[in-house]
Amino acid sequence: MSDHHQLQRRTDAEGFENPGLEPHRPRLSDRDPAAAKRVELQVVALFGVSVLASIVGVAGFFLFPAGVSLGTLRVGNTVLGVGLGLGFLGIGLGAIHWAKALMNTTEQVEERHPLRSDPATRAAAVAALEAGLDDTRIARRPLLKGALASALVFAPLPVLVPLVGNLTPDWDISRFARTAWRNKPEGAPGRRLATDPDDVPIRAADVTNGSVFHVIPHRLGELEGEEEFLNEKAKAVVLLVRMDPSEMTISPGREDWSYHGIIAFSKVCTHVGCPVALYEQNTKHLLCPCHQSTFDLANEARVIFGPANRPLPQLPISVDDEGYLIATSDFTEPVGPSYWERLK
Repeated sequence: MSDHHQLQRRTDAEGFENPGLEPHRPRLSDRDPAAAKRVELQVVALFGVSVLASIVGVAGFFLFPAGVSLGTLRVGNTVLGVGLGLGFLGIGLGAIHWAKALMNTTEQVEERHPLRSDPATRAAAVAALEAGLDDTRIARRPLLKGALASALVFAPLPVLVPLVGNLTPDWDISRFARTAWRNKPEGAPGRRLATDPDDVPIRAADVTNGSVFHVIPHRLGELEGEEEFLNEKAKAVVLLVRMDPSEMTISPGREDWSYHGIIAFSKVCTHVGCPVALYEQNTKHLLCPCHQSTFDLANEARVIFGPANRPLPQLPISVDDEGYLIATSDFTEPVGPSYWERLK
């Protein structure tokens, strides 16, 4: 196409008259004060739902504490999440309904002006903000003002309350040096090892070469009670494996910590406490999926790669008269991350 035709087309297009904005069509709430009042009450109701949902979320944090049981933890998280979600959803829906039904809908055109920052521009910006505030008509609707303020105040509470509530000055370092394995049943040589979550005791004969078991103390719930069950379980979780005893490196004093190639180590990574459970049978390596710390189980779970700076604590084990695996003592060192205070 020639330049002449392109110029002619642009000239023809510029010759059309600008149709301008469509005529403003007043809404029902603009014409009928009763309709406007109904819309206001609807917006207040949405903000009220937000307030109630936020309160329910905060209440769920206290009614369903995290340390009771796994079921309680799930219910508490559900209530907290639903309350938080509905709290912000109510604010969003209320703001949208307010804007569509009550705020000024007259379309306005502002001519382009030079882009410079001078006193007049700043004054215009302030005037625009004031005009926008006036368009919300919030000054004439104190009920809306109060409902919005209440929703905005209550909405962050489901986030803030758990954050503050979980902060505690009770930082007892010695708790990490004690686990549920220390408690032996009366008259028994040690507490039996059981599968997680079935709580079925494990016989040594059932642990074949190369097999892996995720282990907890037998009858842990009865031992520690409902309130501390999850906390004690988190500290006491163990990974049980079996390998050829000839492949194992055993330090002096640990000769009786394993049983015919069956060994048990804490599942809590010594880096930042992630669960270590990725076992490679051929290399006897155990990998933490969080930051790739790698432990050599054939060499007392010593670190061969990654940021962890100490081996996984080993649980001394043996068998009882019935052939079940038992823990003969607690861990000899604190489980979990390697914090500088752990030897206190």
